[in-house]
Amino acid sequence: MSTRQTWSSRLTYILTVAGATIGFGATWRFPYLVGENGGGAYVLTFIAVMMLVGIPIILVENVIGRRAQANSVDAFALAGRAPGYSPSPLWKLFGYTGLLGAFGILAYYMVIGGWVISYIWHIFLGAAGVAGGLDLSSPITKELTESFYSDTIEHSPFAITCYTLVFVLINWVILRKGVIQGIERSVKYLMPLLLLCLLIMVIRNLTLDDAAAGVSFYLTPDFSKITPRLFLDVLGQVFFALSLGFGVMITLSSHLNQKEDMVKTAVITGIINTLVAVMAGFMIFPSLFSANLAPDSGPSLVFKSLPIAFSEMFLGNFFAIVFFLLLVIAALTTSLTIYQVIISVLVERLRISLGRAINLTLGGIFLFGNLPCILAYGPWRDVRILDRNIFDAFDFVSGNICFVITALGATIFVGWIMKNNAKDEIDNCGTLPHKTTGLWFVWVRYVIPVVIIAIFAYGLRGFFA
Repeated sequence: MSTRQTWSSRLTYILTVAGATIGFGATWRFPYLVGENGGGAYVLTFIAVMMLVGIPIILVENVIGRRAQANSVDAFALAGRAPGYSPSPLWKLFGYTGLLGAFGILAYYMVIGGWVISYIWHIFLGAAGVAGGLDLSSPITKELTESFYSDTIEHSPFAITCYTLVFVLINWVILRKGVIQGIERSVKYLMPLLLLCLLIMVIRNLTLDDAAAGVSFYLTPDFSKITPRLFLDVLGQVFFALSLGFGVMITLSSHLNQKEDMVKTAVITGIINTLVAVMAGFMIFPSLFSANLAPDSGPSLVFKSLPIAFSEMFLGNFFAIVFFLLLVIAALTTSLTIYQVIISVLVERLRISLGRAINLTLGGIFLFGNLPCILAYGPWRDVRILDRNIFDAFDFVSGNICFVITALGATIFVGWIMKNNAKDEIDNCGTLPHKTTGLWFVWVRYVIPVVIIAIFAYGLRGFFA
């Protein structure tokens, strides 16, 4: 325990946690869900749920991780220990469901990273006038972007395998250096670069013709859109956006200094994630409305609709490359921390060396997760799991089952097993008392479990769809 590495400062921890939560959830998933759900109503609900549900659950996982100072599986036993009492080993099952979820999200997440790298490469080729590239220096049509997506993403499994492998190898190089030397140092540079790219795109797109129409759609709430289904969709997005339920927060906070103010870091994390997600909307919707494009094109919005918007801009190739570079950086800061969840378990539970654990994790997920997801749009397109292709099945099982079960287990564990130990951890054993600790504990013990069960029940609707 005493030799466990800790973050060098609060800032580096916050940057790392922010990087873990600012991935495709904020830059890809959030904008298209806003577009599908009427704009401002979704944004308003997202902000409210982030504050009332997201931040309290961040604290739940932080309490478990820092008190246990162990991997996300062992943490469920170690964090609940008290004089004369040890929790049942069955609590570790929630750690394992988190591992399954981490595997599931990385299975398709890395492939999306490969798609983005493919777009960057082809836009470079297009800008250079090379045949087969995607040239955005002049207006293009929806038919062209759909054809390009079909040819280069859905029907080029070998090429996408190569691009995905590039993304995996970037993660491998960084992870080989460890939590502090690898992840922390990389995020120090990647997060400012991500925010710079985001700021450039927001400023550029807010100056486009008809940008005001996009901003109006984005910020004007239509309260008729706020329904129970929208509320539950937003809850699911908050889980996805904050990396809750698959051990990331538990793993990262296990390296947190015992004197750190967890309430402050949790609030900052929630605020940063919300700001970046909201900024992503200011980046995307003005460009869509400027190009007279529908904002409700779903998951394909980034890959099929936005290239058209970039082609309508001055220096379209440049800004498209900046945008897709932003997506790669956001994905990288998240994938590093999700990989670390599994790596930590292999190193600490099975006593495997760091290098071997990294190879087993990245190699195993590539073979049994990434490749099947790539083939799901090619030779294996007819393979169905839960009436979905392989790619969508990984997404559904990890996001609607594994993550929710783990978050529910963590919340019940803190509220009913750790009890006063959880409050002591929040208040640093009385040396850093917070007036909200009691309210947080009651909220986590009685309210949050009901909310999570509602998410779970809603997510299971997919089995009967």
